[in-house]
Amino acid sequence: MLLEGLASSPSAAEVLLAAGRLDDGTPIELLPCHDRGGVGPMAGVVSPSMWTWVLRDDARTSWCTLNEGLGKVLRYGAYGPEVIERLVWMRDVLGPAFAAALRAHGPVDVKALIGQMVQMGDEGHNRNRGGTLMLLRDLLPSMVEHSGLPSSELARVARFVGGNDHFFLNLVMAAGKLQSLAGADVPGSTVVTVMARNGTDFGIQVSGTGSTWFTGPAGTVEGLYLGAYGPEDANPDIGDSAITETVGLGGFAMATAPAIVRFVGGTVRDAMLATRRMYEITLAENPSYALPVLDFRGAATGIDVTRVVRTGILPQINTGIAGRVAGTGQVGAGLVTPPLECFLAALRALAQAAP
Repeated sequence: MLLEGLASSPSAAEVLLAAGRLDDGTPIELLPCHDRGGVGPMAGVVSPSMWTWVLRDDARTSWCTLNEGLGKVLRYGAYGPEVIERLVWMRDVLGPAFAAALRAHGPVDVKALIGQMVQMGDEGHNRNRGGTLMLLRDLLPSMVEHSGLPSSELARVARFVGGNDHFFLNLVMAAGKLQSLAGADVPGSTVVTVMARNGTDFGIQVSGTGSTWFTGPAGTVEGLYLGAYGPEDANPDIGDSAITETVGLGGFAMATAPAIVRFVGGTVRDAMLATRRMYEITLAENPSYALPVLDFRGAATGIDVTRVVRTGILPQINTGIAGRVAGTGQVGAGLVTPPLECFLAALRALAQAAP
């Protein structure tokens, strides 16, 4: 609301949002990103002036916004002047720079970059260092030649992207959404195609039941906190970024990224065990995401609701922790699992729909 000039202050925005319409009567509608074929990290806010990455295969399209970095950012619920200033710069400078680079360079094979970064110590959710730098390597020369930016702004773009190890996360999320769309709407299929959280509820969608949400309470993330923050400062689990785990990355691939435990907690042994357990609740392995430490075994892919219910093993998600108080931003990172009732409800629905 503030970024788009629809409200003059946070309090004015709250009044308009509560009323559900602008002063001129225009209705305000809030929609889940997944309902529009995209994904939004954490708070998942996407407004009209924001640039998005668009990913395509031969039949489908998905999208995600550009990553703002860590700390006090919009996706963690922060909305102070510095947040709006950064978003304006991303709208006016960063987005056009990448658009110019892509027009000159041509499409980037994001799936291939993900496969490479998994072999470089990234798991695709909370660690995307290799992916970020490979993207910058591929597009920076074209950006320098075709963006028309002065050297000072080009340097700022390079510093912003190169200094933000999470920049590539949003591309991984869009790739995950595209991958999950390919497995959606198969009659009778028990494969989970979406895992998402809104800070109150955790929801899943299953291939055989289409766009129906099966929900339970969002859990509290257990992990490491920044500075003086602690569990009392944490908001319940939130965001669409669990699409990475839905397709075998993130918490499912922690064995390939042992350094991640220093960010989300636990030990290297815990990361190995978590990855191995995920093979017990999935139907396939993705050879495109090969894990070197497991002799290049493909990442566990295709969460099966029947296997989750039968084994009691819940999908492992590693994620950031948003502050409970609006405007705080990120307070930590850690591990969380979905509530079992999501999978029980999905299984009941599949059984009722069976011929």
